[in-house]
Amino acid sequence: MEELIYQVDLLSAMNRKLSRDEKMLRLICETSNNGILYYNYEEDRVQTIANWSYFFPFTITDLKDLTKLYECVEDKDIIPLQKVLFIEEQGLKSRSIEVKLKDKRICIEVEVNIVYDSMHHPTDKIIRFKDVTKFNSQNDELTYMAYYDLLTGLYNRNYFVRLLGEFVRRAQDENETVAVMFIDLDDFRRINDGMGIIVGDELVQVVGQFLLELMNDNIIVSHFNSDIYCIGIYCPCGARSVETIYRIIRERFKKPFLLTGGQEIYITASVGVAEYPEAATTTLELINCAEIVMFKAKSLGKDKIQYFDGAILDDFLNNVSIENKLKDAVFEQNFTMNFQPQFRTSDRALRGVEALIRWKDDNGKMISPAVFIPIAEKNGAIIPIGTWVIEESLKAYAEWKRKYNYSMIMSLNISAIQYKQADFIDNVLSLLKKYDISPNEIELEITESILIDDFQEITEKLVKLRDIGMKISLDDFGTGYSSLSYLKGLPIDTLKIDKSFIDTVISDENTQIITESIIYMVKKLGFETIAEGVETEEQFRYLNEIDCDNIQGFYLGKPMPSKEIENLLANMTA
Repeated sequence: MEELIYQVDLLSAMNRKLSRDEKMLRLICETSNNGILYYNYEEDRVQTIANWSYFFPFTITDLKDLTKLYECVEDKDIIPLQKVLFIEEQGLKSRSIEVKLKDKRICIEVEVNIVYDSMHHPTDKIIRFKDVTKFNSQNDELTYMAYYDLLTGLYNRNYFVRLLGEFVRRAQDENETVAVMFIDLDDFRRINDGMGIIVGDELVQVVGQFLLELMNDNIIVSHFNSDIYCIGIYCPCGARSVETIYRIIRERFKKPFLLTGGQEIYITASVGVAEYPEAATTTLELINCAEIVMFKAKSLGKDKIQYFDGAILDDFLNNVSIENKLKDAVFEQNFTMNFQPQFRTSDRALRGVEALIRWKDDNGKMISPAVFIPIAEKNGAIIPIGTWVIEESLKAYAEWKRKYNYSMIMSLNISAIQYKQADFIDNVLSLLKKYDISPNEIELEITESILIDDFQEITEKLVKLRDIGMKISLDDFGTGYSSLSYLKGLPIDTLKIDKSFIDTVISDENTQIITESIIYMVKKLGFETIAEGVETEEQFRYLNEIDCDNIQGFYLGKPMPSKEIENLLANMTA
């Protein structure tokens, strides 16, 4: 009897466990997002469970009914699906595939698993259907982000480099060429700063949409960053030649780009071109060469195309070398000062000197200020260099004044970047006070080019400096951006006539007319005149005859170190 009770209790416990397991499995099936089909080979029994109705509007009671699934999927998926549903015919244990349902327009993963007995006969089949539409959508989005620029829809930089690499490898095999066009929008910063980054971004976007139209199997277009685009061309010839594509770009850029805010923006672009294998044999080198010559196009006045040339690369590498050396020179203050005398034409008396920085690198090679000053302005080194020049010049001037008590003018060249510094005026006044120098003994030289971007701001500072008592000199007049409007609007005291006029003033009648007109005009305006680059007695006599106030040049005085200026002062005060 006790044994019977024990057996009953055991069966009850087993039934309770089975009930719990059944409940658990039922809940799993009911809450599953998958649709499942189970088939038992021995009993020839088919059962659909879980979320089957989400996927299909019918049930399957016989294995032959699996053919109904073929009607639900896109035509291209029918044969691959058939092979997966009956993998037991190939002796496989599991296999999966993704297909699209026509009516629901969703993508589903079909996974088939077969259970075999010891004789490798199939005993059970489980087919699972899973909606992977959202997952694929997220995956597609990640893929898009990996390959495309979100702002323009063009290839991003990384994917462009990869595709360009394929172009280069293909060109190696087929003995072809690959061209890269590096495109930079001119003066884009002005648009960004003046109209806002939203407008700037939209402009980048619409330009990108235009460039997207150029894409085909042999032309790839990328948005690198900000306002820079890059085009790769396989076998650039005919309709896809660099010249043709550049002409298309130029024609489009002649018309304004219309933005959603109603703005019509005209813009130009500077383009650098490099070709494989002439310019470089690797992808990154090819892009770098195109970028380098693009900067050359900008330096030539923008809105231009520049093709790769070995001399341009050499010049760029030389500038990079100078820039690296310049960093050390700034840190060590490894510069010297020369001073070029300025003389009155009436009596050849010393009017003053112009301070000129000199730099000899570690190899003993003199590097022209015309070379390293633009580099210093570009990388910001001009600030410490300019401060050093001002202090060294004032220090030397204070020493001359103490020794010789000779009244003259110290002329200092000031970069536009220095003028833009908020504390520029305070720093100059502090140094004048430090070396006990009166502001009216200092003349600050500016060139018209520094007024192009910030005329109002710089002019306001010049007015303050002039009110303090300093003189303002307009350098290199007659070249570059010369405009008579500057003479009316600028607070200047002195105008320096550029050397290019003086070189031909004796031999060329037109130059004489222009030079005489300038001198007559500025004297009427009350300015003092200085002629630069005077190298002969004949030039000196002519300038004296037409009432040019002062001369500067090799004829009466080359740039010289402080000690030689002292000798000059000693002779003049003897």
